[in-house]
Amino acid sequence: MINAATLTSFSLSGLNGTTTKYRGTLFFLTLSCYSVILLINGAIIVLIILEEKLHEPMYIFLGNLCINSLYGTIAFYPKFLFDLLSNTHAISYTGCLLQVFVIYSYAATEFSILALMAYDRYVAICRPLEYHSVMTKHRAVLLVCFSRIVPLLCQTIVMIMTSKVELCGSHIEKLYCDNWSILKLSCNSITTIIWLGLSEDRRKFMQTCVPHLLCLLIVTVALLFDLMYARYGSSSVSQNVKNFMAIQFLMIPPILNPIIYGLKLTQVRNSFFKFLYKNNRFKD
Repeated sequence: MINAATLTSFSLSGLNGTTTKYRGTLFFLTLSCYSVILLINGAIIVLIILEEKLHEPMYIFLGNLCINSLYGTIAFYPKFLFDLLSNTHAISYTGCLLQVFVIYSYAATEFSILALMAYDRYVAICRPLEYHSVMTKHRAVLLVCFSRIVPLLCQTIVMIMTSKVELCGSHIEKLYCDNWSILKLSCNSITTIIWLGLSEDRRKFMQTCVPHLLCLLIVTVALLFDLMYARYGSSSVSQNVKNFMAIQFLMIPPILNPIIYGLKLTQVRNSFFKFLYKNNRFKD
């Protein structure tokens, strides 16, 4: 039996097997993917901050979505890149819990922000005359704070409960720490924590805003794959497939979300090209 007082680290086995043969290629691809995530999300954030025309609720929510992508991916990519260059793949007990906290709160916040964006589009489309009185900048900021604080509080409760679980092992069969992998190491019943995790699902607003629905679909499918594999995954599945299913929700939404919104939202697209044009003129 192991608990927080005696357990100092977890071992990660996601990179074992055939994956180790392609470390150099994986490192290059992972670094490229992370660089793209930082670049496109950072560009959208800076653009929204600098362009006064984008200081509207919809774009404030979009900027928050991009910030959340940077927040979530920082918990995985730096550690994964380090592991690709290392022969030992371990993470401290505290580091593991911190990684779980950041990744899970990132996923929950993603849903919260997308729900806010759906509500914003609902008001803009169905109640256009009331939009500016309902969705003020002050209210948008409060909603953004709410969308971040609630997931953080919920995940804090889950992490406190997880930290009190007595463990009978320290081996995690994934590329990173996740709550379900830790709970599977429990010596006792984890029914209470499982039901708490199931009760965290959020209602999603459905309407005709194409970029929002597409992003919501991407996040939902990505998280559904991870959830289904974590709870019902077969040991016969190859390690490469396991690794892809483990990281796809930390790779696909952070890249596609800013691209989809950047291409579909006219103000963002026009401001981006205008910003590039101004910079090129200044250089000339």
